[in-house]
Amino acid sequence: MDSAMNGINLSLTILSDNNAAECCTAEHGFAALIETGTCTVLFDTGRENVLLPNATALGVDLSEVRQLVLSHGHYDHTGGVCDVLSLAPEADVYLHPGAFRKRYSIREGIAKPTFMPEKVSATLAALPENRINFIEQPSVLPCGAGITGPVPRQTGFEDTGGPFYLDTEGAIPDAIEDDLSIWFETRDGLVLIAGCCHSGIVNTLRYVTELTGRNRIAALIGGFHLSTASPERLNRTVEELNAFDIGRIIPCHCTGETAALYFRRNLHCPVEPGYAGMKVEFPL
Repeated sequence: MDSAMNGINLSLTILSDNNAAECCTAEHGFAALIETGTCTVLFDTGRENVLLPNATALGVDLSEVRQLVLSHGHYDHTGGVCDVLSLAPEADVYLHPGAFRKRYSIREGIAKPTFMPEKVSATLAALPENRINFIEQPSVLPCGAGITGPVPRQTGFEDTGGPFYLDTEGAIPDAIEDDLSIWFETRDGLVLIAGCCHSGIVNTLRYVTELTGRNRIAALIGGFHLSTASPERLNRTVEELNAFDIGRIIPCHCTGETAALYFRRNLHCPVEPGYAGMKVEFPL
């Protein structure tokens, strides 16, 4: 008897996002819990103070988390790490080593720290070596989920999505090479989840379909960092996305309202705004 007849699903619950259901609190951050019946994976942890209350409001038990995957080292994706590891002290952590870098965004000459909180980096550094996994190439979790590792930057129209630097003077651009995404295989196709997709959503989709040999994307979910994208970039992104076989897109976090609206008007597939408290399921 197959998993569909058994009613086994991949369940994804957004726990942190810029928008939220009435029962949850919004923040500038992203976190998603993925449950398959045999494993529980947390992808990112939001910014701060929202992950635990939202999980409680939704009846989510974070002590069940066995794998914590961090999409990159920015504070709005790593702020809840200590809370998660206090509840799930045996969880293994997966991230790129570049996630620990000091980094900044600079606007109008003002440098704003964007690196992970000091207490988070200290907590991660103190983990036993067998509990922290540095992802520098495509990898597969014990539960079968795939992690991209660094994504090749091939398109000419995609960039990191903001004025990111490794210094406060703006002399050293931050390519955010630690950016990674995660995917799961379902009966309907791949479910691809991005944190901020600083590598570019088209670059990421191309890479994942190349790695897996699967062209059907059941769902594309997460932050796509298009809030400051030019009209030209949005147009090229839509052209490229329409060439993929995508079932649905759920833009979250840093995608931006303008880009999300442009997607809804121009993409061939359904586009549904994501929010903290949203739950979607896919048959395994």
